[in-house]
Amino acid sequence: MNLDAMKRKYAYTLARVGLNVQPGQPVLVEAAIEGADFTPIFAEECYKLGASNVIVHYLDEPNMKIAAKYRPDADVRRVEDWEELQNQKYLDQGACYVRLEGVNPALMADVPEAQANAIFAHTDAVRNIMRKASREKHCQWLIAMIPTQAWAEYILPDVPKEDALEELWKLILKICYIDETNDVVATWEEKSKKNNERGLKIDSYHFRKLHYTAANGTDLTVTLTPYSKFGMSGWTPKIPYQPNIPTEEICTAPEKYGTDGVVYAAKPLVLGGKSIENFGFRFEKGKVVEVIADQGREMLEALVAMDEGAGYLGEVALVEYHSPISMSGVVYYTTLIDENASCHLALGRALGRPLPEDDPWTFNNSTIHIDFMVGTPDLRIVGTTESGEEVVVFDQGDFAL
Repeated sequence: MNLDAMKRKYAYTLARVGLNVQPGQPVLVEAAIEGADFTPIFAEECYKLGASNVIVHYLDEPNMKIAAKYRPDADVRRVEDWEELQNQKYLDQGACYVRLEGVNPALMADVPEAQANAIFAHTDAVRNIMRKASREKHCQWLIAMIPTQAWAEYILPDVPKEDALEELWKLILKICYIDETNDVVATWEEKSKKNNERGLKIDSYHFRKLHYTAANGTDLTVTLTPYSKFGMSGWTPKIPYQPNIPTEEICTAPEKYGTDGVVYAAKPLVLGGKSIENFGFRFEKGKVVEVIADQGREMLEALVAMDEGAGYLGEVALVEYHSPISMSGVVYYTTLIDENASCHLALGRALGRPLPEDDPWTFNNSTIHIDFMVGTPDLRIVGTTESGEEVVVFDQGDFAL
């Protein structure tokens, strides 16, 4: 494999399939500083598609780690005026935006939870500027990964260090459905079509509840609304784009006040660069009333208390356990990939727009949207329809419909 050529094909996939950059459109980029060698390749592919300007802001987590050690918590959390202006200016000009994440799961291992939470709060607040634009201006957006040496060594400990980065690139290319000969546009169009067909099939049952059970103790009921649609139902954005690469999920927004029971995470969650494992949440009338965790409890409790909606669900996503990402046998320690190896839920802001205030149903709203993975090999999900019929949706971790 010619890795340099494949890196460029990956960059083209992100620019064309992911963002679908339009002629004359600015592109706003948040890129991990560890992946700075890939960013110019991506920028060039955007320019080839006609981008008027590619504005790159590097996320420097090693420096943020040092700053959090010496600066007051409130200062670390605060978004400076210049940070907002440097993003909002281009969003007002119709920019699309992309987050090119790099991962170093060990970076924040020695950072106290309070400092890691402050770093997360700052980074997430800056990203909310872009999220707000995506909702109000309907601009394209994308989250994707940049393989890095530190990430490769962490998740592939049995691979010699000198080979780890290339092996990680091969994994990323495979789970993003990119090979040396395929037409990535056609491949992803077909993939999106099949996902939507599955979503429409789920919607045809008109489920009002989903009941999750698993041997790890998960016993959770999530209420869906008449507006909770897993398929596109004929709606398409003005400019088609793919917000996550890779992706295997179909998802929707649940009723804000309709989640009850307990759920346990199936994979680690990375917040502020810090990995939290073996945790769960107990819900009553939609709200987290208990955080279950031996480690990371402080960060999780701070997360669900960030605002009024932070402790409620905003997303329900269905992903087969035996998906290509899960079958790779690797825990990637990044939500973007791990959530596509597992059914997942998200705390915080609901997908789509809030419902009218006088509507009897409610979608959640929050400054955060944090996915956590709940899919296990034995996960069972039973849906209850409007008429009260029970239908098995998932059995042994996979779709049963």
